[in-house]
Amino acid sequence: MIPMEYAGIGERLVRHPASPCEAVAQIAVSVTRPAPHRLALHYAVAGQIRNLSLPAPASAMRADGLWQHTCFEVFVRAMPGDDYREFNFAPSHAWAAYRFDSYRSGIRLQDMVVVPRIETELAESQFKLRAELGIDDLPDEAAWQVGLSAVIEETNGRRSWWALAHPPGQPDFHHGDCFARLVPPPSPP
Repeated sequence: MIPMEYAGIGERLVRHPASPCEAVAQIAVSVTRPAPHRLALHYAVAGQIRNLSLPAPASAMRADGLWQHTCFEVFVRAMPGDDYREFNFAPSHAWAAYRFDSYRSGIRLQDMVVVPRIETELAESQFKLRAELGIDDLPDEAAWQVGLSAVIEETNGRRSWWALAHPPGQPDFHHGDCFARLVPPPSPP
C-alpha cells in the first residue's frame, strides 16, 4: 500500500462492502475550490494497476455511460438546496456532466462553458487523474457539499464502487449520505 503522503492527497475513499476488488489497495482524493466557480479534483489509485481496465487517453469529449467502466465522479450541491450536479471523468479523458433537481429526479445535461481539463498519470503501482472544471450556475459564496466517488473495473470485468461514505444497501452515489465533504468558498484574492 502506498502511504497517503506519497500520493500527496488526503482523503480515502471506502470500497462498498458488496463489491470486492483485488487490484486496488486504496483510492485517495483531494478537492479544492481554487478560484471562483472552479473545482479541482485529484484522485490517486494505488495497487496492481496492470489489473485495472483503463482505456488509453484520447481527446476530451462528452460521453454518457462512463460509470459502466472505470471512472471518477464528483457530485456537487450548494448549501442549502436539493438540486445537484454530477460530473464523471474517465481515464480516456471522456467526461459527462448532469444536473438534477433533487435525488435522482429532473435529470438533464449540465451546460459547460468550458470543457473540463483532465490529466492522467500512469505508473506501475499508481494511477492518478486530475480534473478541473467550472460550475458557473452554483452560488460561489456558498459552501458546496460534495460526494467523491469512483467506479473501478478490473481486467476480469468485475466492478467495485468507492466513495467517502456509503448509505445502507446497494451502492448509490446520489444518496445524501455520500455528500460527505463540505468545501468552503474560495479565499478572496
